[in-house]
Amino acid sequence: SPRSGGSFVARNLAAAFAFDEAKTALLIDCNPRHAAQYKALGTEPSPCLIDYLDHPSMGMEPIIHRTGIPRLRLIPSGKARETSGEYFSSFRMRAALDSLRCRYPDRYLFLDGPPVKGSPDARILSDLADFVVLVAGYGRDTPAAIAQAAAIFDPTRFAGVVFDELP
Repeated sequence: SPRSGGSFVARNLAAAFAFDEAKTALLIDCNPRHAAQYKALGTEPSPCLIDYLDHPSMGMEPIIHRTGIPRLRLIPSGKARETSGEYFSSFRMRAALDSLRCRYPDRYLFLDGPPVKGSPDARILSDLADFVVLVAGYGRDTPAAIAQAAAIFDPTRFAGVVFDELP
């Protein structure tokens, strides 16, 4: 559900993987309605993923931002759009992720998606991911709500649930 700490968990998971000196991590903020990663990592909000999807001729390099964490890069999402699902289900999005996977074989990719509740974007993004981690607010999300959310994902890609307790 919203404000359950999914962006916090995605950011920290990406940072933890960036500590592997043989690899790098790229966090892609795929939540344009509530873009938070660029603020938390102290980067600029643009150019961004939505800019690239609108104008792929600009190339990927301008949208990959350095963070203050060695070996961790960020692609910010951009400004909120009503039709973000159309961006995520587009050929351009799939091609962008395929390009990143091929171009940087030593890089882990992390997609920070929106909450499952209220938007199809999380399910759409799950089709582009190798694994899905569902973040639930400890004491906020009921077991039934968590089970219902988990059921929308392909079980072969579903890695599990992380419970995040907000202060």
